[in-house]
Amino acid sequence: MKHLFSLLTVALLFSLCAPKAHADVLTSEQEKRLALYGIAFYNLENLFDTIHDAGKNDYEFLPTGSYKWNGHKYRSKLKNMARVLSELCTQVGKSRNPAGAAVIGISEIENRHVVEDLLQQDALRDRGYQIAHIDGPDRRGVECGFLYNPRLFHHQQTMLVPYYYLSDKQPEVDLGFYVDEQGKVRAYDNFLRGDTTHITRGFLVMSGTMAGEKMHFIVCHWPSRAAASPARERAGYQVRHLKEALQRQDPGCHIIIMGDMNDDPNNPSMNSPECLGCKHTKEETGEDDLYNPWWDTLYKVGQGSLLYNGKWNLFDQIVFTGNLLGTDRSSLKFLRHDIFLRDYLMQQEGRYKGGPLRTTAGGTWLNGYSDHLPTQIYLVKELQ
Repeated sequence: MKHLFSLLTVALLFSLCAPKAHADVLTSEQEKRLALYGIAFYNLENLFDTIHDAGKNDYEFLPTGSYKWNGHKYRSKLKNMARVLSELCTQVGKSRNPAGAAVIGISEIENRHVVEDLLQQDALRDRGYQIAHIDGPDRRGVECGFLYNPRLFHHQQTMLVPYYYLSDKQPEVDLGFYVDEQGKVRAYDNFLRGDTTHITRGFLVMSGTMAGEKMHFIVCHWPSRAAASPARERAGYQVRHLKEALQRQDPGCHIIIMGDMNDDPNNPSMNSPECLGCKHTKEETGEDDLYNPWWDTLYKVGQGSLLYNGKWNLFDQIVFTGNLLGTDRSSLKFLRHDIFLRDYLMQQEGRYKGGPLRTTAGGTWLNGYSDHLPTQIYLVKELQ
């Protein structure tokens, strides 16, 4: 049977692409075939169509709006985004993974329609991706979603857990989910409960199996830096409780949390025990804890996913439970991570040289990609 995922020998994989930190994990004598699963996240920077969505403040992205957003610009944006998405997780060092990403989390999409248009682009049309998406309450219409390859990930359920601010108007509401009498995690149906002044993006959960193992993916777009840091700390608090509830529902499951966190790995929303509580060394990460591999990427290597005032930030993070760490590849295990860096994604001249080539800057349409770079991780599992 021909598999879409890559079949790699351990010796080849580690000799070509593994960092030295992994060199002692397996020896060249242990040649075994591995199935490779790529997981990616990409902030698409305002993928809006040209049609007004009732009840949404999308007027900037209309032909009469400030961006003069028209059919030509929209089609160009779709083509550019599709190129990037089609290339995610296709290169592992010097080895090729033609199937690409098994799961891609995306943010800053206006609605399901723009994702459907995206999948009709030449670069993605034959990839076979399916969509997981639920309309959310964000007033601008900025939402999150998933693309997944059904041959690599078996989808079972999608739910949108709303983000709740603490407010005098909703003192009884602490989290955007509850656990029913059967112990199942459920999102509140009414996204606009309590205080609706500050409604914003929720946390999209996609559940299913990969390589026969239970998976929960959570894609986020936390409150922007225009909001005070407690707004993002609140998001970290809620997602941590959501993660713990899913673990009680499905003991031993793998949980991968990704998104534009609008915070770096060392900010409280990401690493405080009261918030998401990520660990940044493998040694201190328990099986049910969250491991953040991006700490060294930013603070030791100096790579980030977006450039602001000449300084790199790494808001686009993918973190995961510690049961994906280790050397026993009879079950899914983390292999490596990287920022998707390509010359065509970078500004080559001018004031913003060296940063991501975005769609629009200073009111000028650049026909670029995004102000964020994609991030990706790889999981492997030994084939029996």
